[in-house]
Amino acid sequence: MYLEHVNLVVTDINESLRFYRAAFPHWQVRSKGEGTWSGKPRNWLHFGDEYHYIALSDNGEGENRDLAGHQPGLAHFAYVTQDIEGVIERLQHAGFAIAKDGMDNPYRRNVYFIDPAGFEVEFVQYLTDIPELRNNEL
Repeated sequence: MYLEHVNLVVTDINESLRFYRAAFPHWQVRSKGEGTWSGKPRNWLHFGDEYHYIALSDNGEGENRDLAGHQPGLAHFAYVTQDIEGVIERLQHAGFAIAKDGMDNPYRRNVYFIDPAGFEVEFVQYLTDIPELRNNEL
């Protein structure tokens, strides 16, 4: 079993797509269209590769949850990379700042960014293949 996609409601698909294109330059728009959701028109697209994607739908209303608060909802989602420096460089070049660094850990490096819709996205590079070390919380 694996996670196939994450479906995010955003206010601006193009701005969100700019963030995810910087993070995943090898991904592409797989499909897109228009429809309605609960009586409201919306545009949608699927951005990814043959196996994983992010679904983006526009016409989001209001603000995303306060990431420093305690409201229920999505806290963050994470992607594993083999080149965290490349991800950081591409996102910063596209104008996105690191929101916070992960904990200092000799077996992994992680960093968090906030996408244009207010979702926190973690990127992690593991520096060992040994699960006990990768998953420790030093």
